[in-house]
Amino acid sequence: MKFGIVGLVAIVGAYFLGIDPRLVMGLLGGGTGAPATEQPVDPSSPADEGGQFVQHVLGDTEDTWTAIFAESGQQYAAPRLALFSQGINTGCGSATSAAGPFYCPPDQKVYIDLAFFQQLETEFAAQGDFAKAYVIAHEVGHHVQNLLGTADKVHAARERASEADSNELSVRMELQADCYAGIWAHFADSARQVVEAGDIDEALNAASAVGDDTIQKRVQGHVNQESFTHGSGAQRQQWFRKGFGSGRVQDCNTFQ
Repeated sequence: MKFGIVGLVAIVGAYFLGIDPRLVMGLLGGGTGAPATEQPVDPSSPADEGGQFVQHVLGDTEDTWTAIFAESGQQYAAPRLALFSQGINTGCGSATSAAGPFYCPPDQKVYIDLAFFQQLETEFAAQGDFAKAYVIAHEVGHHVQNLLGTADKVHAARERASEADSNELSVRMELQADCYAGIWAHFADSARQVVEAGDIDEALNAASAVGDDTIQKRVQGHVNQESFTHGSGAQRQQWFRKGFGSGRVQDCNTFQ
């Protein structure tokens, strides 16, 4: 295992799918980021195959959300992409290579260490390009929440809430980002026909693999639902399916 059990919990529970990285940045690496390479979203820029894949998926999410925002008379401001290794300094603080993918609201960037995707396949048995695409689309879902003001409202509510209620709000945020990822998959399929047989199963497998219950069983041998911050594997699958099935933002209201 690359990072050990503590790293595994931090990677998946904190960074991979959305806890505000400002709360946990630097815990695994002493708080300092090593020099890193940051790449803008530019399909013509030199990058390896993994970087080109991330750029392609991020560009496809931009097509989806630009069209959705335009339907309501709004303009979508796409997030920027930073590919890094070893470490990087961000608007949320410094991150090590153990960070995995995360979204930083202050600088509106999606940060991705490509080595994480290998770990996703080998340690979490979530294989296939669409499993990786789900991860990217989920992080973009957090960007959408930031643009719509949801992130600020939930952050303010969590500051006033008990620990249990704060965890519940976190779960609802994560499930909504899963639903938004499903919306992207819906439009990728209906508008651009890029979804192939088995792709949705790959995404659902990844959603299950990073459910709180799945991770807790693996790490501690039992499940403590009160400590959930992202939702169970079944919940994550449910909300991704909902977004994929409807393609409607209003159907992703996990806070009702």
